[in-house]
Amino acid sequence: MASEGLEGELAAVLGGQGLCVHSCDSEPAGELLAPVRLRRNVCYVVLAVCLNEQDEVLLIQEAKKECRGSWYLPAGRMEPGETIVEALQREVKEEAGLHCEPLTLLSVEERGPSWIRFAFLARPTGGVLKTSKEADAESLQAGWYPRTSLPTPLRAHDILHLVELAAQYRHQARHPLILPQELPCSLVCQRLVATFTSVHTVWVLVGTERVPHLPITACGFTPTEQRGGIKVAILRLLQECLTLHHLVVEIKGLLGLQHLGKDHTDGVCLNVLVAVAFRNPGIQNEPPKVRGENFSWWKVMEEGLQSQLLQRLQETSVIPVNR
Repeated sequence: MASEGLEGELAAVLGGQGLCVHSCDSEPAGELLAPVRLRRNVCYVVLAVCLNEQDEVLLIQEAKKECRGSWYLPAGRMEPGETIVEALQREVKEEAGLHCEPLTLLSVEERGPSWIRFAFLARPTGGVLKTSKEADAESLQAGWYPRTSLPTPLRAHDILHLVELAAQYRHQARHPLILPQELPCSLVCQRLVATFTSVHTVWVLVGTERVPHLPITACGFTPTEQRGGIKVAILRLLQECLTLHHLVVEIKGLLGLQHLGKDHTDGVCLNVLVAVAFRNPGIQNEPPKVRGENFSWWKVMEEGLQSQLLQRLQETSVIPVNR
């Protein structure tokens, strides 16, 4: 087992970095996977939670006919050719009049692989707050409001959780600062850090075809995979190599993500931390048996990596993924 290469991959993923996607270890059966394209078969949405030193949050007043006059966080759909950060900065400028710097990804929300929203904690870096005199099709105006006393009506109450998540992160960060890595990907896929722990030992599931690597599973666009969300692709890969009925699989959250958006590479790769355990652990000190020849368990021996993994697992210091 080429543990040196695996140690480098794992260290990069734990550090929020991206890695090139060359192929997938699991794909949905009976579905021809074509490269994803924004506005054709995928929609990515960006959203900014900007907080100032007075504990105020930046809100914009909607101009769209269906929600005109209501208030919401700066948000909108990504456009072809944009990176995730470029889209975020454009939306904040168009809707609020301000320049901003994203500090970290806060949350990812999904409705299957065809609709994913990336929520960021961000800070203003310049510009002039949009007033009602500058109302246009993007927004009617923008304003700073106390976090505990937001204006009404809100377009939707889903932003309340995100505002609180941002405030909690500023008070005590649960995960490292993580921003999207600009690396190309043609599909919506997930790189798994699937772990099994016993006392102070950690094993990680690896793909063994060609060179040992952290396995990648492609998200499908069938009705079943859309309804089940992106976790379906994770369970599909695990079912291909493990007997799941006697196991508990817990999808912890994201360690990072990558996307480029240039040259028609609209795909995204999410690095996901997963914990696998026996339903009835007893005195099991070894990971569950792997079926087939394309996967195996790798025992993490490097102490720094092992302690990082245990910390991320125990403290759930990952980016949450919500449906």
